[in-house]
Formats: sequence, structure tokens, C-alpha cells
Amino acid sequence: MWEEKQNKLSRTFKFKNFGQAFAFMTQVAFEAEKANHHPSWNNVYNEVNIELTTHDAGDIVTDKDRKLASKIEEIFKNYHSS
Repeated sequence: MWEEKQNKLSRTFKFKNFGQAFAFMTQVAFEAEKANHHPSWNNVYNEVNIELTTHDAGDIVTDKDRKLASKIEEIFKNYHSS
């Protein structure tokens, strides 16, 4: 689940392996680019840590962050539907 604290939405996603994690990040990158809203994230092997905040609004959580988080959830479900 996404956690909201310190003016950020954050979540860690876990995958079977690095390839899945990287594929997920690629899909998220395309959605972020479409929304012109880019996450702060990092990846170590099968984990992807994402933080969302709206810099233009003074580094607070806005609807822009919540919408991107929702899209990210949709993408993530594809990796755990089987």
C-alpha cells in the first residue's frame, strides 16, 4: 500500500527478479512521461522504491501524485495476476 508521510507518497514493490522489476520501471516511465510527472525512485535487484511529490506545488502530495500512483498500481497488478 502507498504510504503518505513527509509530503510524499511512497511504496516499495517486489518482483520475482531483476528483469520483472526493470520491465515494471519501463512501463511506469512511459506513464510518467505521458503525465509529465516523474517519480523519485530506485531499484535494487527485485525491489523498486517509488516516492511521488509535486515539486511545482511546493513538494507536497497532490492529485497528480495520486493519479500516477493509481496508474502504477494498475501496472503492478499485471505482475501479480497469475
